[in-house]
Amino acid sequence: MTGTRQIRIFLDGLTCAGCVRRAEEALSAVEGVTRADVNLADASARIDTSDSVPLRNIAAALDRAGYPLRKAETVLSVDKMSCASCVGRVEAALADLPGVLDVRVNLATESARVIHAEGAVTARDLAVAAGEAGYPATLAQGGESRNAAARKTDEARKMARRTGLAAVLALPVFVLEMGGHAIPALHMLIADTVGMQASWILQFVLTTLVLAGPGRGFYRTGIPALLRGAPDMNSLVALGTGAAYGYSVVATFLPGVLPEAVRAVYFEAAAVIVVLILLGRWLEARAKGRTGAAIERLMGLQARTARVMRNGTAEEVEIDAIVPGDIVLVRPGERIPVDGEVTEGSAHVDESMITGEPVPVAKDPGDAVTGGTVNGAGSLMLRATRVGADTTLAQIIRMVEEAQGAKLP
Repeated sequence: MTGTRQIRIFLDGLTCAGCVRRAEEALSAVEGVTRADVNLADASARIDTSDSVPLRNIAAALDRAGYPLRKAETVLSVDKMSCASCVGRVEAALADLPGVLDVRVNLATESARVIHAEGAVTARDLAVAAGEAGYPATLAQGGESRNAAARKTDEARKMARRTGLAAVLALPVFVLEMGGHAIPALHMLIADTVGMQASWILQFVLTTLVLAGPGRGFYRTGIPALLRGAPDMNSLVALGTGAAYGYSVVATFLPGVLPEAVRAVYFEAAAVIVVLILLGRWLEARAKGRTGAAIERLMGLQARTARVMRNGTAEEVEIDAIVPGDIVLVRPGERIPVDGEVTEGSAHVDESMITGEPVPVAKDPGDAVTGGTVNGAGSLMLRATRVGADTTLAQIIRMVEEAQGAKLP
């Protein structure tokens, strides 16, 4: 049986009682909506709908009526994603929340960009939904992207150590077992010296160290995912290596329970699988670090502080404290902090980071300047027009991040 839910959204364009009536009529006409109450005072609407009604249908009806739904964007940092199936699960978990319009999860930057109705869902709701799916999430802060490349480099370094340790432990296992199949003389040598049972016990010890050491992450993540009914690649590795290891343990220590014809060990399969998957994870982590380098370099073009005129004096403030209309002082050689319009002074500005043109461009009162470009020899006073996420540089960074996470059609 289909359940019901109530959602609260905010609308634009409401100016009178007639607008309220038309908005309510548009909402009530959506199939599955049982009640719609629009409040002119705070431009909100409370809607009772069945669970099966997508919010995008409500948004489309409001757009047609001329009272568009207010939208907000929340960016989350998501942990423990390792493959495309993880991305799909996070997207599905977030998209199931009432109020969510669109979800884009980026595996390369380990982030999720959620477009939702303003007021219908909170960042905490989104983080909880991702966490319940097995992928802990937090609200992305401004400085997190700046440290992403360093974090990925550290992750790649740790993964390289795990891969190296696993390879060192797995190599003797591989040689003892597969070497005997490839070179019959080696098989006879092992049988005549250490003996096959001793060889199997040695393989057991080394493989146990591989699975309990470098490979334990597959079990720590994969088994809980399997128990939740949402297996991922870690679950597949845990099942495959666990089956090979378990069968080999029985063949080594309880050989009587198996027919003699099938009495064999597969320790090398379990160990080599772990080594190969760890090798792939290491290469992936290294590639992620490199893909973040472009964003990190763009981040480096952003000023951290700016001198804003307050009561006739220049005060140094954080870049996030600037609002449109503030008068900003830019001294010679400094990076322009925000997009704006020159009000006083003349200078030549290096705009090569935007245009690629190496020759500085003259700027006089009334000219527009772009945040991230470098002031030349003169001082400038400019009025901030676009700040924060609205600046040209911030939009370029966002486009690069979205391009990294874009899916092929």
